[in-house]
Amino acid sequence: MEKTSLKKNDETVLEITDMNALGSGVGKYEGMAVFVPFTAVGDVIRCRIVKVCKNYAYGIIAGIEKASPRREDRGCGVYSKCGGCCFRHISYEEEARIKEKAVRDAFSRVGGFSEIPFDEFIPCPEHDRYRNKAQLPVAEENGHLICGFYSKRSHRVAKCTDCLLAPEIYSRILCTLLEMLEKKGISAYDEITGKGILRHIFLRRGYHTGEIMLCFVTSAECAVLRDIARDIISSFGEIVSVLMNINPDRTNVILGKKTVLLAGREYMTDIMCGVKVRLSLHSFYQVNTAAAELLYRKAYEYAALTGEEEVLDLYCGAGTIGLSMAKGAKKLTGVEIIPDAVENARFNAAENGIEAEFLCADAGAAAAAYAAKGAHPHVIVTDPPRKGCDTDTLDAILKMSPERIVMVSCDVSTAARDIRYLADRGYSLDKVSAADMYAGTAHVEAVALLSKSKKPSIT
Repeated sequence: MEKTSLKKNDETVLEITDMNALGSGVGKYEGMAVFVPFTAVGDVIRCRIVKVCKNYAYGIIAGIEKASPRREDRGCGVYSKCGGCCFRHISYEEEARIKEKAVRDAFSRVGGFSEIPFDEFIPCPEHDRYRNKAQLPVAEENGHLICGFYSKRSHRVAKCTDCLLAPEIYSRILCTLLEMLEKKGISAYDEITGKGILRHIFLRRGYHTGEIMLCFVTSAECAVLRDIARDIISSFGEIVSVLMNINPDRTNVILGKKTVLLAGREYMTDIMCGVKVRLSLHSFYQVNTAAAELLYRKAYEYAALTGEEEVLDLYCGAGTIGLSMAKGAKKLTGVEIIPDAVENARFNAAENGIEAEFLCADAGAAAAAYAAKGAHPHVIVTDPPRKGCDTDTLDAILKMSPERIVMVSCDVSTAARDIRYLADRGYSLDKVSAADMYAGTAHVEAVALLSKSKKPSIT
């Protein structure tokens, strides 16, 4: 590519012709891709360039010359500031198209699959008020406590007590809490100085039960919060658990290692795919319950259980995926590294009359130990973190040689990479579906079915 004449702060008219997986529109200037957030395919904009790299550039909207018919105002006055949603300016149909394309592109470009056995796109059943969890940083503004969300690529708090993705009751709780906290003189933690008490407010709500867990994340123990915990539980009967999590470290990690019960009980409950679940503060639980139920039903369909199969559930969290499949399995074993989550999974199995074994161990180490013992589960289910599975885990899965592998992933690129690894070593990719768990945001999940193949599907 010839060197572009484009410079920072230049303004140019740009037509948006594509969208990338991160939610930015793509236009071309002298053959160079220019990425512009909050645009839509079909927009003609005045674009101000904010950064020029060797082969691409970034810009922002300076004005809209011609609006795309794909634009649609889906509400929210802070989405362009908070760094959460990137698709609240386009129709959901267009958002779904972009997300399905992102999954197909990942399996093509990262996974190297020339033919993708795409099954279906599972849309988000609710576009607003679907999040069951919120973690809101706290700051001070003009002498008052505020909470909200970090602006994109910063730790500057964009004030927001009523996120349209969260239950409406969160807004009432937060407004009441901030007033209580101010009256008691609770200070916001300052990341720069390391001074102040309150770092985050954590909320989680049971989609089916309505139970709410509240946690104050603090830099040190604070006895005053016990009084606030008692008062907030009296004001909102839905709150069944109030905790204080102490995180004294200068870190981006939200939760610390020590948690203290302030009021109520140490857990909350919900129902997932008909299974009652107990959740502690550290338990992994899908943020969108209704969408997760659709995703898990697809995973259950892919597992094709007849009642005779042994199922190994790696990265099982509180056991939600495995327990949703237990009715069709002969034996269920789950592996999770977080002790609280394993305790929840064991309780959840007992509470629902399900016989299952849950081990507290690293997924890769446990899989390797199982393989070394000659275990051969019929179906292995994985739901790894965003970084995907490491090669030790994948090699152990291969050694156990299950008939089917069902892989759920919150990062389609690492899923495509891991599935490529398995496909090159004797498994075929039979089906893959995209699942939208987070309407309005750039995130999309995938669930894939692999089965033993006589010859690798190398392309």
